[in-house]
Amino acid sequence: MSVITLIGLAAAFLTTSALVPQAVRAWRTRSTGDLSLPAYVAYVTGIALWLVYGLILRDPPLIAANAISLLVGLAILGLKLRHG
Repeated sequence: MSVITLIGLAAAFLTTSALVPQAVRAWRTRSTGDLSLPAYVAYVTGIALWLVYGLILRDPPLIAANAISLLVGLAILGLKLRHG
């Protein structure tokens, strides 16, 4: 594995894992009032586009990071829609 791929994987891990505490807190408290719905819609849309881009390029770090980020982002968005 190249150094460039390792850097990409490290960046993917860090940026993706940054969302997990928000998702866990929203899940536990069922409180999402402080989260911006337009911001999360834009975020999820952007991540979906990054995933498509990564798939087109067949770039494993882009695919892995954005697939996981999309799942976490969709979970937070779902909690926001459900619990306002």
